[in-house]
Amino acid sequence: MSEAAPQHTAVAVEGLSKSFELPHQQVNTLKERVVHPFARRTFERLDALDDLSFEVRSGEFLGIAGRNGQGKSTLLKCLAGIYAHDSGRITLRGRLAPFIELGVGFNPHLTARDNVVINAVMLGLTPAQARARFDSIVAFAELERFVDVPLKNYSSGMQVRLAFSVMAQVDADILLIDEVLAVGDASFQRKCHDELEAMRADGRTILFVTHDMVAMQGFCDRAMLIEGGRIAAQGAPAEIARGYDEVNLGATAAHEEAVS
Repeated sequence: MSEAAPQHTAVAVEGLSKSFELPHQQVNTLKERVVHPFARRTFERLDALDDLSFEVRSGEFLGIAGRNGQGKSTLLKCLAGIYAHDSGRITLRGRLAPFIELGVGFNPHLTARDNVVINAVMLGLTPAQARARFDSIVAFAELERFVDVPLKNYSSGMQVRLAFSVMAQVDADILLIDEVLAVGDASFQRKCHDELEAMRADGRTILFVTHDMVAMQGFCDRAMLIEGGRIAAQGAPAEIARGYDEVNLGATAAHEEAVS
């Protein structure tokens, strides 16, 4: 019996940090500028990511859990190059396809026909490959009747269908998937879940941000919990799911105590 090929590191993150400046007072109108011409703007520093380090092996399905505002989506956007990180290092080995935020990479004024080709080329296909896969992409999204409609007239669910369908067809080695799958209807979510299973069986490397602990335990080989921009825990999906529930219960109890 031949030995399985050794897995290499597909994603390596070392000391990754990212912060934002939140203004305390925004001057938005001409009147405010006239009344307070010399007002100094002050900022609060938000450390969205604070010295994160982890690795993902080739073919691994990593779940990323955490409460809202703890840095999960910021992490994926740094990996995708949407945000520039402040410090640290990101190493990616393979073609990357992000499915992070609704509408990213699409032009709302262009039709689905044009957006599919442009987005597929942006994700690594040649124009000829993008055109050859166009029918498959549109069929998977079930949007054949709407290919010549501008995307600004699409519902959020229709945009999710189109974006996921493009991502599934680009043969990427590394996939970044955020919670946006929850926007689609139930039947399309099931279709996406089946496609994720196929990608997993095909050996793709997938980073999956989710609040759905059942989905995380069903799909993922390993998981991690992000809290306050740091990795609070890494381990088996069931273990991280328990940690996620405990963090949420603690936050709920603290909020109830604060308002009582």
